[in-house]
Amino acid sequence: MFKHRWNQWLDNFGLRVSSLDALPQLSMLAIPVGLLSGGVIIAFRVLVESSQGLLLPEGNIENYEGLSVGLRLLLPLAGGLIIGLIWQYLQQSTRETGVVHVMERLSYHQGKLPLRNAVAQFFGAALSIISGHSVGREGPSVHLGATSGSQIGQWLRLPNNSLRTLVACGIAAAIAASFNTPLAGVIFSMEVVLMEYSVVSFAPVILSAVAATTLTRLVYGSERVFSIPGMQLESLLELPYVIIMGITLGGIAALFIHLLQRSTSLSKGWPIWVRCTLGGGIVGLIGMSVPEVMGIGYDTVNQALLGQLALSLLLIITVAKIVASAVGLGLGLPGGLIGPTIVIGALAGGATGIVADTWLPGEIASPAFYALIGMCTMMGATLQAPLAALTALLELTANPHIILPGMLALIAGVLVSREVFGKESVYVVLMKARGLDYRDTPITQALRRVGVASVMERRYASLTETVDHQQALDALANEPRWILITRDQQPLAIMPAADLAREMQEHPEKTAYSLTEIPAERRDINAVDFQATLQEALEILNTHDAEALYVTRHTIPGISRVYGVLTREDIDRSYRVN
Repeated sequence: MFKHRWNQWLDNFGLRVSSLDALPQLSMLAIPVGLLSGGVIIAFRVLVESSQGLLLPEGNIENYEGLSVGLRLLLPLAGGLIIGLIWQYLQQSTRETGVVHVMERLSYHQGKLPLRNAVAQFFGAALSIISGHSVGREGPSVHLGATSGSQIGQWLRLPNNSLRTLVACGIAAAIAASFNTPLAGVIFSMEVVLMEYSVVSFAPVILSAVAATTLTRLVYGSERVFSIPGMQLESLLELPYVIIMGITLGGIAALFIHLLQRSTSLSKGWPIWVRCTLGGGIVGLIGMSVPEVMGIGYDTVNQALLGQLALSLLLIITVAKIVASAVGLGLGLPGGLIGPTIVIGALAGGATGIVADTWLPGEIASPAFYALIGMCTMMGATLQAPLAALTALLELTANPHIILPGMLALIAGVLVSREVFGKESVYVVLMKARGLDYRDTPITQALRRVGVASVMERRYASLTETVDHQQALDALANEPRWILITRDQQPLAIMPAADLAREMQEHPEKTAYSLTEIPAERRDINAVDFQATLQEALEILNTHDAEALYVTRHTIPGISRVYGVLTREDIDRSYRVN
């Protein structure tokens, strides 16, 4: 009895959240998604930072510089070998992790993220960061947050359109928890991963980001990730130089994307253990001379922001970080690339600031000012996400004076990377390197926001292909729009109920009717799942050359229930209305 009521509640709830106006229900679910995502990110950070505290000198979680030269080589090499052997043991599908995996599942699997991939991401990325590889924690956090939202949606058997919203909630919560920047998390989720904005999604995503940030601040406090001194543009005469810096960083972003793309493509057919071991070895060799490239590197960012690094060291670390991160990630080491882009941008920006301080006449802003703008410019140009980067810039500094130069540098960097060097978002580039593409046309976006359950015609009657006069009368008494014709309890076709009524009126003497033979507009049908979006429904119609669909769901193993009928006209009408 309880299971029956639970299934009935799930069905009714699924009907409510399948439409575009399901804001209250999705907002209600956004808070537990945010709390779960924030809790998972906290657990991930605790695992990484506690292990680093035990491993590194003086218990400093980023003190890879304090290791001996030999350990700087052996630690990432051994970490790469262990990860490679574990990855070799796992199935290919389970090894797919990170932001690209999330985008692939959103584009090709309706946001259904497997739990096993998230477990592999959790421990694989943790091991990668702990062993000093030049990767970040934000990419893994996005995967873990997205899976948190997806798993809650799958447990509740929600329609796929609302599943996408919960995935977006998890992504926003993950970024908010990682950087302590809730608004940037919301924008990142919409601009970088979903690549679309919808009014219905915003409120749940905001709530989820707030919930995750609140939980994270309870554990870690409200202290920002970076130590940022007060700063501002000293003169409008600096703006041309800010644009030049943006152009430079746009070129660096394009170089980073190119190296990552090439290393991914060239090593595609190699055994995974060879790729990870080689990646760890390259990071170790670079780390022997430039240990600042090892680990996440936010301590180096803070040094650049505080003006504690000389020009030559900034340039050396920048080049070394580009190579170590692009090649390591391209060879398959689990981890994120947002962190490395932030480090590269801060170092390159700091270097341009020192050059400006040396060569430009008059009072100019400090090199730390340029390091901060460079940090967000590199992130925006690499991800092709200027709004997310600008929002992060504002939240990290709480300084409105930095918006104007930040906007100029960001747009210059984004345009140079995209228009001059022809680079799309690094995640789209990596998807295409895998032979995939992110389908985000306006029509596709509109169709996948709506579930079939909210559009289907529920006024139907199910009849076998031969019925007697009384059965036909009983079916028409409820004024259905469609008759679902079945054979051996399997749907065969649909026909307008009006055609059966006309046949009965014209031939009242008949005692039985063959629904497959009477004059009627019969349509071939195919099945579509209750959880599907209109995008999936249209793909099924096109793939199977069907004229209509019947909406079904498995209530218990081996038994399914038909909920309604969906035609191409219904899909077209819904798209035009919305």
